[in-house]
Amino acid sequence: MPALTPVQRDVLRALVDTAVPALQVDDDPTGFWATPGSAAGADEALADYLETLPEADRTGVAQLLDGLAMLGFQHQGRATREGMLATAMALAPEALVAISTLRGGACMLAHSITDAEGRNPFWAQYGYPGPQITPPQDEPYITPYVPADGEVIEADVVVVGSGAGGGTIAGVLAAAGRSVVVLEAGGASSERDYRQLEAEGKQMMYRGGLSVSADGNVGLLAGYTLGGGTTVNWHNCVRPSDAVRREWAREHGLDGLDTEEFDRHLDAVLTRMGANDRCSDFNGPHQRMAEGAKALGWSMHTAVRNVDEAAYDPVAAGYTQFGDPSGSKRGTLNTYLRDAFDHGAKIIVHTRADRVLTEGGRATGVEATRTDPVSGQTRRVTVRAADVVVACGALETPALLLRSGIGGPAVGHNLYLHPSAGIFGVYPEDQRAWWGPPQAGIVDELRDLGDGYGLLIEGSHYYTGVFAFQLARRDGREAKEAMSKLGRMADFLFVLREHAGGQVTIDENGEAVHTYALTDERDVAAYYKGLRALAELHLAAGAEELWFGATPPVFKRGDDFEAWMALLESIHIGAGGLFMGSAHQMGTARMGADPQTSVAKPNGELHDVAGVWIGDTSAFPTPSGANPMLTCMALAHRTAEHIAQHTTAA
Repeated sequence: MPALTPVQRDVLRALVDTAVPALQVDDDPTGFWATPGSAAGADEALADYLETLPEADRTGVAQLLDGLAMLGFQHQGRATREGMLATAMALAPEALVAISTLRGGACMLAHSITDAEGRNPFWAQYGYPGPQITPPQDEPYITPYVPADGEVIEADVVVVGSGAGGGTIAGVLAAAGRSVVVLEAGGASSERDYRQLEAEGKQMMYRGGLSVSADGNVGLLAGYTLGGGTTVNWHNCVRPSDAVRREWAREHGLDGLDTEEFDRHLDAVLTRMGANDRCSDFNGPHQRMAEGAKALGWSMHTAVRNVDEAAYDPVAAGYTQFGDPSGSKRGTLNTYLRDAFDHGAKIIVHTRADRVLTEGGRATGVEATRTDPVSGQTRRVTVRAADVVVACGALETPALLLRSGIGGPAVGHNLYLHPSAGIFGVYPEDQRAWWGPPQAGIVDELRDLGDGYGLLIEGSHYYTGVFAFQLARRDGREAKEAMSKLGRMADFLFVLREHAGGQVTIDENGEAVHTYALTDERDVAAYYKGLRALAELHLAAGAEELWFGATPPVFKRGDDFEAWMALLESIHIGAGGLFMGSAHQMGTARMGADPQTSVAKPNGELHDVAGVWIGDTSAFPTPSGANPMLTCMALAHRTAEHIAQHTTAA
């Protein structure tokens, strides 16, 4: 599909200004109310984003814009435009998904993109300071290797992906004397690149920025940079529960997971990351969380985080999802990947693995394509290796296996997402939520609801764009009202350990397609229980109002709480209904004893191809029920030892 036509751009601009309208109010000292989304450049940014979508999605959006143009959408007043959008959403499921996504994207971009000076016209209203730290100009520690076009590289092991799993395996094996090549689809960044800008950070370091599943049910965040999710996550090091470890050991055959043997792997990675609970300052939202938990008698503890105490800066911690300019984050970029680099590993970025090479039922290497980030020119790269570690993340690992025709019937099934939702509480005073770590405390009162499954309640990173996406009301005035109070808001979220998962398939071009619906009645009940818990926690801490999602009315203190909860529970979960987000993806190439229901053996090697290993959260047999970084790194440490023993024997 070609670029948007002038008429389509007019319709898109009108849609943006419906989601983020210009409104006249008596008191508007910052111009917040009078500024439409297009004045911030959200329409142009949204048009640019649409150009990055797959052709089928672009065509669908173009058809929607053409249909609205035929109705004269761009010439109508705001109220009429909102009515037209509501009618279209009611008539066609495809329109519901597309309009919801465009509305959310308009709000997100309007509140996150910046001008040449790094400012945004809406920030002054809610007191967001924008960037506060001048990034250091130190040279990056790791110098990526740039292969020649058509180059064939020989190695003992090629690791596809550099995040919690791939980075750990690369570091352990390189230190053990293996020659290692790391292929990373994203780019390399370091502290000097981290300008504390949300829109820039998401595009630089996330897979597709904030993307949405193919069915529109869930928003997805996944790292797409050297270090993967460990470069952009919130530092939370949560041990897997005893129930999870028993389940994996006894029901899925992962021997030793429920013993001191796995403690050894957990302790090894915690030590390498310097994890501690001494850099977990409580900002306003965490203070409110602690007050609410105390009032309710709920269990809460300070988070253990992988942070270098000497470099820690609570101001920088507030921007950690856009890259940590202080250098205190101890993800794989600053730990295991450095170990790999120090021991001679070749680390190649901007390089997508096209397929795993096999011969006679065993691995022989990887074919990949490197794309120059400036020119866009591509180079073919082949890595010949007897062992291949697939660690692209649970959204992409199954796609690589499917493109390669390996892994067996379970590939892509069991996509677990730890579905998450947040409720915003409005408090009388400013919360300074952008200061300090995004997750400094955890409420674990509901971690086990009786069968080893439940939820954790945690804090959230402060980001104006994603919050605007979550608060993208169908009424543009309501969306603006919500964002006008952002400075006084605290966002608590739950992370749910679900029983049933979704699926990853590939399209005709070999690209990953993700579908997910929360349908298991136990998971649906737990989701609503999570919403109730968030609301109760806010109210116990003194919140005056509760905001959630696109459609439910605002709860104000004194309203009938049970009636409000009943209304929430009457709304379906997913596209057009209650929001689900996911920053934790797991399970799509899981380990287990049965090759019909799992992809890899309990040691991480594929059932059907020798020398191909699963090294990331895809290997989880079931969801971890905790922020997965630590569990992933410990499993990767375990798998690396298996690979080392295998290669020694070979």
